[in-house]
Amino acid sequence: MSADPLSITFAALADPTRRAILAHLAKGEASVGELAQPFQMSLPAISKHLKVLERAGLIVRGREAQWRPCRLEAESLKDVADWLEQYRQFWQESLDHLDDYLQELQAEENQPDRET
Repeated sequence: MSADPLSITFAALADPTRRAILAHLAKGEASVGELAQPFQMSLPAISKHLKVLERAGLIVRGREAQWRPCRLEAESLKDVADWLEQYRQFWQESLDHLDDYLQELQAEENQPDRET
């Protein structure tokens, strides 16, 4: 059974090293060596992370002579953002309802007592 593209993307994003690689690539193309610099791991280990990101459609790797630049491919991230949007709307509406309720409570507290 093959996973759907969104599941593959979330699996790729689950690792902090891969998220850091994506953050680096958001600034521009980089070689495997440049991407490996901040991490204490071998180039083959970084290459494995890059393969996961590439399979998820989050990066593309080119070939220019001996240089194999990697660059961010943001379309898969847009799919994640679109999926998350429905939950952002849910939380925004929930917070709006809470705000309305708190304003009602505050208004009730500010009304003078009507005991006679």
